[in-house]
Amino acid sequence: MITPGQQRDWLQQLVSAQDVAANNPQWMLDRRATLKELMMTLPVINRSLEAWRYTSIDALMQQAFKSVDALPEVTANHALLTPVIDSYRIVLVNGRYVASLSQQKLPAGVYFGSLNAALKTHNDILSAESGMMPDHVEHVFSALNSALHQDGVLLHIAAGVELDKPLEIIYLNQCADQAMLIQPRNVIALDAGAKATLVERFVSSDHSVYFNNQLADIVLADDAKLTHYRLQDESRHAWHLGSLYLTLRARSQYRATSLAFGGRWARTDFVTAFQQADAVCELNGLYTVGDQQLVDFHLDTRHSVPDCVSHSHFKGLLYGKGRAVFDGRILVEQDAQRTDAKLSNDNLLLTRDAEVDTKPQLEIYADDVQCSHGTTVGQLDAQQIFYMRSRGIDAATARDMLCLGFANTVLDTIQLPALQEFASHKLNETLHAMDVTEGGSDGS
Repeated sequence: MITPGQQRDWLQQLVSAQDVAANNPQWMLDRRATLKELMMTLPVINRSLEAWRYTSIDALMQQAFKSVDALPEVTANHALLTPVIDSYRIVLVNGRYVASLSQQKLPAGVYFGSLNAALKTHNDILSAESGMMPDHVEHVFSALNSALHQDGVLLHIAAGVELDKPLEIIYLNQCADQAMLIQPRNVIALDAGAKATLVERFVSSDHSVYFNNQLADIVLADDAKLTHYRLQDESRHAWHLGSLYLTLRARSQYRATSLAFGGRWARTDFVTAFQQADAVCELNGLYTVGDQQLVDFHLDTRHSVPDCVSHSHFKGLLYGKGRAVFDGRILVEQDAQRTDAKLSNDNLLLTRDAEVDTKPQLEIYADDVQCSHGTTVGQLDAQQIFYMRSRGIDAATARDMLCLGFANTVLDTIQLPALQEFASHKLNETLHAMDVTEGGSDGS
């Protein structure tokens, strides 16, 4: 187990090795300096903390991650940049914005570009007083990003603007010679009545070793609507931590589908704060977990005002010796009357050695609510397998068909046909490659 001294030493090594953008405005440089000091005093992350009970960071903190310096040469015809949808596109290579790979022809009223550049040109949105880019010190990793983020994306859509096609961010990570720390910071702000679809794809070369510590602030003003798709398909040698902080104002709507296929250690945190009435938040997710993989989803949904809706539904397919964690919490405060909140997590264990720790929670202090939560963990139905095999379908195909049927309720929430087809193809690739012999492989 990591000790406080080991955590401080690890953080100090990263601080010493990491350069930040010297051209940041003074308020940002002052904030970074304060956060560097503060994160050394934060509690050590270990399994004594409820939020980290099932997720060890020991192997992560044994890695000597280095700063991103010179970027690898990447051309527009790189295989991992193959267009999936027609979109306004930004590409971050190792966490840094690359203009030559990004689409810049944007409609009026939309800024979609480098965060570092925006810190100079859009200070009205990103200033310390605006509240769009708050300090995050919930744990050492959020503080680490707040102090040392290298670049990222600002998406700002003016009031009433509705885009004609999706916005897309591709995170391409390639680390050939050393383990790298990659820390994009995103700010996504939709003004009143704005409407958009955002797609994020996390991809990397097969043997890249890195820690992708991403943090995003998403603020939806009155009547704004954001549909958000996230596809994580990174190297099996990579660590991935995505922290998303959602602020929802009156009648705003946020709908997200998150797919997690890759990574050695991958965790996604959604923290949702309802600030005004009649807002809606829908979170859907699908994860596949195999040998030497851990996938972790944490949901913290906070209802503090009346008449809001939060529906969350996550599904997992586990095989080999894969491990998954699902920790979902809904808090309904006393003033949050007429809350409609649902939380569910369903898992299929395809081998005996697969494991899932699932903990949906409801904490209710209001008396006029409609709330429910539940979880299921099971195996494929032997009678269904037998039925399909008796009609000439081989065992592997029968298994794949049942798994696809299980997953399709999440995939069907993707309203972009080309992206849905791409995600289905990725799931099929995983199903065909998985080892589902009893007990899986030894994971060594």
